[in-house]
Amino acid sequence: MKRIIRIIVLVILVVAAILVGGSLYLLRYSLRPDATMEAKNAASYEYMYEEYPFLESWVDSLRQRDALRDTTMTGRDGERLHALYAWAPEPTDRTAVIVHGYTDNAVRMLMIGYLYNHDLGFNILLPDLYYHGESQGRAIRMGWKDRLDVLQWMEVANGIFGGATRMVVHGISMGAATTMMVSGEEQQPYVKCFVEDCGYTSVWDQFAKELKGQFSLPAFPLLNVASGLCEVKYGWSFREASALKQVAKCDRPMLFIHGDADDYVPTWMVYPLYEAKPGEKELWVVPGAAHALSYRDNREEYTRRVGEFVGRYIPDDRIPEVRE
Repeated sequence: MKRIIRIIVLVILVVAAILVGGSLYLLRYSLRPDATMEAKNAASYEYMYEEYPFLESWVDSLRQRDALRDTTMTGRDGERLHALYAWAPEPTDRTAVIVHGYTDNAVRMLMIGYLYNHDLGFNILLPDLYYHGESQGRAIRMGWKDRLDVLQWMEVANGIFGGATRMVVHGISMGAATTMMVSGEEQQPYVKCFVEDCGYTSVWDQFAKELKGQFSLPAFPLLNVASGLCEVKYGWSFREASALKQVAKCDRPMLFIHGDADDYVPTWMVYPLYEAKPGEKELWVVPGAAHALSYRDNREEYTRRVGEFVGRYIPDDRIPEVRE
C-alpha cells in the first residue's frame, strides 16, 4: 500500500513539474520574446519604408522641421516609458494617441501616424508600450496593465498639445485590445472616440487559440497554470485581461475594423466585441485583409472610413481660407 502511495505521489510530482515547467516556458515564449523584439527594433524604419514607401519623405520632412520629437514619462512601477509625438501641420486641438501591437513599437505605427497627421491634420502621440521599443519593463503585458499607461499617455498628449484637446485613441492588434481595455475605464472629457483594428476578445482566448494552433494543446491545464504564474510573477492574469468585458463599459463611440482573412486574431472575435459595445459604434470587416494589414492593402478606403468616423466626433473646426 505504501509503495502505491509513493508511486501516486511521484506521478503527481512529475506531472506538476511538467506543468510548471511548461507554463514557465509558455510565459517566456509569449511575454519575453527578446530576440524577436530586438530584431524588430533594429530594423523598424527600414521595414516601414519598405512596406510604406510614402513614409520616408514625410518622416524626413518632420525631422527637417524638428517636428518629430521624443518624450518620456515615469510608469507606475518607476520604469522609464518613451513615446514619439508630432504637432499637426496647422494649429489644432484635434489629437490622436496611436497604440502599436505585440512586439512592435511606436515607429512601426507611423503609417497610422501619417493617416492622422498628414492626411487628417491631427497632432499625434505614439507610445512605446511597456517593455517595447525604447520603453523599459520586465515583460509584455498584453494590453491589460498597459491600459493604465495609455491613460497616462493620453494625459501627457493633452498637456503637450495645449491642454484642451479633442482626442481619439487608435490601436492595432494588441494595441487595439489595449484601446478597448482603455475604453472601459473612466474617461476625461477630451476623449471623444476610439478606433480598434483587429484586437482580441481576451488574452485567455488569444493564448488558447495559439496553444491549439502552434502546439496542438488544449487550454486546460497548461493555460490555467501559466495564468496563475503570470499573476504571481507579473501581477495580472489571462482571464482578467479582457477587452470584451472592458468594451462593454465603454461610453464613447468606437469604430471596429477587422480583416476577414485574419487567422492570427481570428475574424470571429470582432463580432462579440462589437455586440458587447453599447451606444454609438460602427463595424467594417475588410474583404481579403490579413492580420493588421487592412490599412496597407486598403489605404484610401481605410483613410476615408477612419476620417469620416472620427470626423463625426472630432470635426475640423478650422475656418476655410477664402480665395478671391
